[in-house]
Amino acid sequence: MSRRAVLLDRDGTLNVPAAPHEYVTEPEGFKWLPGVPEALARMSRAGYVLGVASNQRGVARGLVRPDVLAAIERRIQDDLAPLGVSIAAFRYCLHDLDANCGCRKPRPGLLRMLADDLDVDLEQSWMVGDTATDVAAGRAAGCRTALVAASNGTARPDLRVASLTAFAEHLADAT
Repeated sequence: MSRRAVLLDRDGTLNVPAAPHEYVTEPEGFKWLPGVPEALARMSRAGYVLGVASNQRGVARGLVRPDVLAAIERRIQDDLAPLGVSIAAFRYCLHDLDANCGCRKPRPGLLRMLADDLDVDLEQSWMVGDTATDVAAGRAAGCRTALVAASNGTARPDLRVASLTAFAEHLADAT
């Protein structure tokens, strides 16, 4: 029996994004957005498995080392552990823009990998992010989509919320 999930973008959804054209290059540079750890715990308590799907082009460009991604994952898990929650899996597109890969959002490859790895039913799941590419990837994978942003151009998510806390409240109300 497949599970339902909340698949999350990382930068700008879980944490404060780096400045334009910059990257989170060390674990100390990962700064949670307000209320996000508690929102993740609430989603988990509502019965959703959590996964992260993130484009990390900085690796292809030599600006972020793969071991830094692993260290950030450990930091995330360590910060969430006291709340009794964890991220079940992290998947990254490490390719540059011109690689024409199937995993770089807005393509659905990362979400499909997470679905396979975690036994997730994408039709019963959500893709939550802060950009139109997150919404497009979710739609392409067959997920419901939520955009965590005050305004974001032409993106047409199933749900638009001001914060991940507001999204967690929506899930709790819906269950």
